[in-house]
Amino acid sequence: MHEALVVSILPSIRLFHHAGRMLNWMLIAVVVIAAIIGILFLTRGTAVRRVRGIGVDGTPVSPNEPAFPLSVSLLTGSPLTAGNQVELVLDGSVFPRLWEDLRNAKTSITVQMYYALSGVVTETLATILIERAQAGVAVYLLYDAFGAKALGGGYGERLRKAGAQVVAFRPLRFRNLWIIQNRAHIRGVVIDGDIGWTGGFGFDDKWLGESRVGTGWRDTSVRVRGPAVLQLLEAAASGWAEATGDLFTGRLTMPNCEGGVATAGLLYTAPSLGSTAAERFLALSIAGADRSLFITNAYFAPDKNFVALLVDAARRGVDVKLLVGGPKTDVRVARLAAHGRYDALLAAGVRIYEYEPTTLHAKTFVVDGIWSTVGTMNFDNRSLALNDEATMMILDPTFGQKMETMFRDDLKQAIPVDPEAFRRRPIFEHVKEWAANQITRLL
Repeated sequence: MHEALVVSILPSIRLFHHAGRMLNWMLIAVVVIAAIIGILFLTRGTAVRRVRGIGVDGTPVSPNEPAFPLSVSLLTGSPLTAGNQVELVLDGSVFPRLWEDLRNAKTSITVQMYYALSGVVTETLATILIERAQAGVAVYLLYDAFGAKALGGGYGERLRKAGAQVVAFRPLRFRNLWIIQNRAHIRGVVIDGDIGWTGGFGFDDKWLGESRVGTGWRDTSVRVRGPAVLQLLEAAASGWAEATGDLFTGRLTMPNCEGGVATAGLLYTAPSLGSTAAERFLALSIAGADRSLFITNAYFAPDKNFVALLVDAARRGVDVKLLVGGPKTDVRVARLAAHGRYDALLAAGVRIYEYEPTTLHAKTFVVDGIWSTVGTMNFDNRSLALNDEATMMILDPTFGQKMETMFRDDLKQAIPVDPEAFRRRPIFEHVKEWAANQITRLL
C-alpha cells in the first residue's frame, strides 16, 4: 500500500518541481527584462534626425524670417517676447554685478543653482542672503543635491535661521533612484521679479576670473530684464514644486524694461520620453542657419544625428565653427568623445578650435549674427535628454554682433585643429576615443 501511495504522488512531486523551476526562470526573465529596460531608460538619446520645412523645397525656416519666432515657440513651448534687455557678462565679472543686484533686492530673491563649492563666493552669497532675509526680503534657495550640496547642511541652516527658505532638489535617497541621474543643471537668479541671471557660472571661486590668476574659468552669462525674466522664475517654481510640493502662483505683472529692444525667451527643459524641447531647439537652430553658425561649448559630445546636422550645414555653405574645450578641460572623457566626432566634421569643412588658456565652460552659439543663446546646455546627450536645463534665447542683431565679436576674441586664444595632423594621431588615441563614445549617452 505504501509503495502504491509513493507511486501515486510521484507525478505530483515532479509537477511541483517543474513548476518551481518554471517560476525561477520566470523571475530571472523578469529581472533581466527590468534591467534591460532600466539601462535603456538611463541611456536614452534624442529622436530628431533631420529638419524639414513646410514648403515646396522643404527648406527649414531661418532666423531671418518673420516666421522664425513663432516656429521656435511652437516647437519648444517657450514663447519669445519683445522688450527685453540682455547684457553679456563674462567670467568672474558676474559676481560684482550679481552681488549689487542682490543687495538692492526689495521684495524677493529666488536662486536655483546646480554647482557650488565652499569658498569666498559662497560666503559672500550667504552674507548677502542672510542680510536680505533679516530685512524682510523673501529668499528662496533651491540647490541641486548632487552638484551644489555645499549649499546644504550647516550652510543652509545659517540661511534658514535668518528666515530664508532653503531646499535640496532631488536628494540622493533610495526613493529617488529612478531619477537620481536627472539633475537640475540650471543656474538661475531672479531679483524682485525684475532682474534675471543665467549662464554657465556657479557659486565657486573658480569663476572669480582674473582675481585668481591661472584658476579662473572662461564662461559666459547674461543679465536680463524684461518679460523673459518671468520665464526664469517659472523654471525655479517648477523645480520648487517638485522639491517641496508647494506650487507658487502670483498676481504678477509683466516686467517693463525701459529701453529693452531684444526679442528673447528662456528655454527651460526637463527630461521626457521621445523628442525633447532641447533637441528641437538645437536642431531647428542648426538647420535654419543660412550664413554662419558659431558654437562655443565646453563639453561637445553629440550623438551622430547632431553631427549629421552640422555636416549638412557646412556642406550647404554655412560657415560652421566650433570652439570646444582644450587640453585644460576638466572633463577629459568628453574631449575624447569629441575627438571621435572630429573626422566627419573636418571632412565636411567644419572648422574646430580648442580653447587653450584655461578651462572653457561656456555654452553659447550665434546663428547668422542674429539668433543667439547663452545658458547651461552642453552639446551632449545629458543636456539634451537627461537634465533640467535653462538657456536664454535672443533674437536680436545688436546682441548677435556682440556674440560674434566675443567668439572671434576667444578664437585668438584657441588652437585650430589641423585635419591632416589630426588624422595622424596615434592608434591608441582612436581606441580611447572609441571607448569614450560608448558612454556618450551618460556624459
